[in-house]
Parts: sequence; C-alpha cells; structure tokens
Amino acid sequence: MARSGVRYEDVQRAIDALLEKGEAPSVHKVREVLGTGSFTTISEHLREWRTRREQNRDLPPPRGMPEALQELAESLWEKAQASANEALAHYRVEAESRVETAREEAGEASRRVEDAEQRESALAAHLARTEQRLEERSGELARREAERDALAERESKLATRQTRLESQLASLQQEHERQAREQQQALTEQAARHQERLAREEKRHESSESRLMGLLDEARQERQTAEKRHAQRLQQLETRLERAQQLVQEARGALAEEEKRHRETEWARHQAEERSRTLQHEQVLMQARIDEQKQLLEEQVRRLRDLETQLHRCLWQAPVADRTHDEVPEDDEGPAVAEPSDSRE
Repeated sequence: MARSGVRYEDVQRAIDALLEKGEAPSVHKVREVLGTGSFTTISEHLREWRTRREQNRDLPPPRGMPEALQELAESLWEKAQASANEALAHYRVEAESRVETAREEAGEASRRVEDAEQRESALAAHLARTEQRLEERSGELARREAERDALAERESKLATRQTRLESQLASLQQEHERQAREQQQALTEQAARHQERLAREEKRHESSESRLMGLLDEARQERQTAEKRHAQRLQQLETRLERAQQLVQEARGALAEEEKRHRETEWARHQAEERSRTLQHEQVLMQARIDEQKQLLEEQVRRLRDLETQLHRCLWQAPVADRTHDEVPEDDEGPAVAEPSDSRE
C-alpha cells in the first residue's frame, strides 16, 4: 500500500539520480536517496517504473511536457492521491484492527506461554517435592530396615538368653531333685539307724538310763544337724530360684520394652510370653516340688518326734520290766539281791 508522502515522481527522480551515478536502482537505495517512505510503496513505484520502461523501450525519449498540461496532470494526480488516501485510510483502519487483533492474540499466546511456564514450574516444584519425599521415604525405609535388623538381632540375643535361663532352671531343677533324693536317702538311712539302735536298745535292757539319754541326745543332735543341713540346702535352692526369677523378670522387662517401642515384633513378643509362661509353669512345678520336699521333711521331723516319744516310753517302761524279771521269791535266807547290769558296751 502506497503512503501519501511518497509519489511516483519522487521515486522516479531518485531512480534517475541513481542511474546518473551508475548504480542500479533498488528499494533500499531509493529509500536511502529519498530518506523516507515505506518499502512497500517504494517497491510498488519501482515495479511500475520498470514496467513503463519495458513498455517504452522502443519509444523515443519524451519531450518536455507543457506547463499547462503539467499543472493539469498534477491536479489530477493530487485528486487521485486524495481518493487513494481515502481508500488507504479504510485499509489502514482495517490493517490496524487486524494488527490489534494479532497483538491481542500474541498477548493471549504470551499469557498461555506464561501459564504453561508457571504450570511447568509448579510441576517441576511438585516433582522436586515428590522426589524429596521419595528420598525421605527411602531413608525412613532404610532406617526401619536397620531397626528391624537390630530388633531381630536383639530378639535372637533374648532368645539365646532365655534358652540359657531355661537350661539353668533345668539344671537347678535337676540339682534340687538330686539333693531331695540325697536328703530323702539320708533321712531314710538315719531313720533306719535309729530304728536299728532302738531295736538293739529294746533287746538290751541292761543299758543304763544315762546311755539311753546320751543316745537320745545324739539322735537329737543328728536330727538338728540334718534339719540345719536341709534348711541350708533349701535356702540355697530358694536363692538360686530367686536369681532365676530375677533373670526371668529381666527378660520379661526387656521383652515388654521391645513391645512398647516396636509393635511390629508382636509375634516375637508373643513367643517370648509363651516361653515366659512355660518358665512360670516350670517355676510353679519347682515350687510345688520344694513344698513337697518341705512336707516330706516335716513328715520326717514328725517321725523323729515319734521315735523320741517311743524312746521316752522305752526309758520309762524298761526299769519296770527289769524289776519284773529280776524279782525272786523270798526263802528262808531272805530276799534275793539283783545283780547289777553290765554297762560295758
């Protein structure tokens, strides 16, 4: 579209000036000579000049136009330019509207690009946060796995310790049973010896009361010694039992603490409780056996007391029997004199 400020004559004069310099006319050179004008307008005038030159190539060069005709041509040209300017104004408004629409579309596209960039930035930030959470979860998972391994190792140690406690309890139980058997055997042998001595004393009424009392004191001392020995053994067994119970309580405390800290070890804790209940059951059995041994000891004490009672009865009945056997009917010479009993034993 031609602009009102640049006419064909101006472009033609600029072309003539370039030709006089020996330069080929072009849009840029013509604009440099004119110093103004749009490239579109200059290009149209330059195209028209070339077309006219091709059409008038064989014609002689034009002579000078008369002044009146030149003024008329200029007047007509100005009218044509005014009419062209009016049409050009319409096209300019339309072009400006299209340019404005294009600008709005470009702004909308820019906003869309900004929105896309913002969404991309938000997605990148979300991805970074997601990756950070993933790394944190991975670290937490690694820590949990390490804690699980440590817990499994500690559980293995607790299981080993509990096995050792069970072995110690079994050893204590065996030791207690062995001592109980030895004590029972000792009490049986002691009772047999007392029975044997009592039988000998019953057969031999010639022993003196002092010897019987000495035997009774000896039996009492032996019984007291046996009771002390048995009490010491019971005390030792109770001490070992308390130590075993303390160890079991420590194991329970450790298992309870692990249960509070790690709920994931419920199955292990359940197994530990089952073993602990087994230990408690074995302790109850051991306590029952200890009570049974105490009852046996009390039975032996009662038997010893019965033996003492029998010895007392024998001591009080022996002189009467001796007097009964030693009495002799009186004759003329007087009552018989009983011979003293031989005490050389």
